[in-house]
Amino acid sequence: MGASVQHGQAESGKRYDVFHTDCPARDVVDHVTSRWGIWVLISLRSNSLRFYELRESIQGISEKMLAQTLRALVQDGLVWREVEPTTPPQVTYGLTEFGADLGEPLTELFDRITRRLSSDSAG
Repeated sequence: MGASVQHGQAESGKRYDVFHTDCPARDVVDHVTSRWGIWVLISLRSNSLRFYELRESIQGISEKMLAQTLRALVQDGLVWREVEPTTPPQVTYGLTEFGADLGEPLTELFDRITRRLSSDSAG
């Protein structure tokens, strides 16, 4: 897993200075709030998806950008990746507990925006 951020019990009380450029939490925030990161987390909120299903669910994302976004979110510990040894390999992605925890307020924000837009257009 390389340089991924660990999210164990031992670090639960540790505070990070998110305004410092070397803060590891800052990288996670950058990945979550990137142009495509938020859409990946929202797309995976209900169930795990294969790569092509994710690509189809997020209109406008290229394969390259989806792959880069997923790589960053996996490295941050927000998304898990499972490769089935088939030909061609089938790769499935889903939210880790940490990813689901972070995705919850994003989903709530998305739902609030869509409810508001719906009520504005109805009235």
